[in-house]
Amino acid sequence: MAYVSMGEAHRRIVDYLNRFSDAVSSQDGASLRQLLAVSSNTPTLQSLADALNVFQDANRLMKQSDIHSQYSEIISPLLRSLQSYRLGHLADAYQAFEKSANAFIQEFRNWESAWALEALYVIAYEIRVLAERADRELVSNGKTPEKLKGAGSFLMKVFGVLAGKGPKRVGALHVTCQLFKIYFKLGTVHLCRSVIRSIETARIFDFEEFPARDKVTYMYYTGRLEVFNENFLAADQKLSYALIHCNPDHEANVRMILKYLIPVKLSIGILPTDSLLQKYNLVEYRDIVHALRRGDLRLLRCALLEHEDQFLRSGVYLVLEKLELQVYRRLIKKIYIIQKNKDPSKAHLVKLEIIVRALKWLEIDMDVDEVECIMAILIYKNLVKGYFAHKSKVVVLSKQDPFPKLNGKPVNS
Repeated sequence: MAYVSMGEAHRRIVDYLNRFSDAVSSQDGASLRQLLAVSSNTPTLQSLADALNVFQDANRLMKQSDIHSQYSEIISPLLRSLQSYRLGHLADAYQAFEKSANAFIQEFRNWESAWALEALYVIAYEIRVLAERADRELVSNGKTPEKLKGAGSFLMKVFGVLAGKGPKRVGALHVTCQLFKIYFKLGTVHLCRSVIRSIETARIFDFEEFPARDKVTYMYYTGRLEVFNENFLAADQKLSYALIHCNPDHEANVRMILKYLIPVKLSIGILPTDSLLQKYNLVEYRDIVHALRRGDLRLLRCALLEHEDQFLRSGVYLVLEKLELQVYRRLIKKIYIIQKNKDPSKAHLVKLEIIVRALKWLEIDMDVDEVECIMAILIYKNLVKGYFAHKSKVVVLSKQDPFPKLNGKPVNS
């Protein structure tokens, strides 16, 4: 930290107070949002934090002016938060910021127009980020992390302020997305349901009137929820919406969407190209796609084992594990095609022993009874059309369309 004189510190603090008051009086949301971004580490806020360490009586300056004093309940704890953040005292920074944010919300209620929405978005973002960092500090000190849960409660209060008639309601989806990030981080995704219900069923909201960036984020998180609940058709719809409307220049965001959309597409029989996987660095799916194309059960299992930790963290492991049925289906189809080339009249008769030998070649040990169980599941789920000739241990495939197309329907196991 560079040396700051008492006079210079005084000047910086007064300048900040004037800028804050001017932004509110002129209803300049863009300027106000910059003054609230504690974690942004902008040169202006860093120099202000340094000034606060030198001139430690900013409250007196606020009381000297009626203009500044009317916002003291917002500014005073905000300056403490900024100072604590600069010193690396993250739990203290969060505590002070939450107090400032609550005071801001009280003022925001009284402002009739939506001019301060951008500033409110910064409040919503900052309280989440500061809470996450404060919780990490608490854990490192052997204490119970509780700030992120508190941030969630605060944002629910903000959602309540926005969930009414009037121009401010367009901010509700942005706050909802911040809530989703908290709930996913805490592992309390069931709490998303009440917010989703409010957004999707309340008559005061028109989804199309929300900003595009918020709609994309909302569809991304609700799509992930559908993956979690194994509602793959709904997941496909929501994640596809997010992908189509996401700015293609934001490749990191596109990759995040594809990380969940690809397993969903695989589950309904739609395979991505190698070039797509390469472009967005999603090569962990490459062997899984190859396994589906080849009917190679060994390759699928090896790919799942190799990337197990990654898939488990993403929450898609169970989705990918259920692709085994599609791999079996592809293997049976390859056997059928080979037989058809040799003797078309007998192509529909697939001996279970042949399937056992094919699996053994893939180093998968199964006996005839196990293979019969797998075939029974494939037939039951309409992945294969046919029936068993039990005495001869033969699967008799339908002569018409023995391998129905999935047509976007999920394969459940």
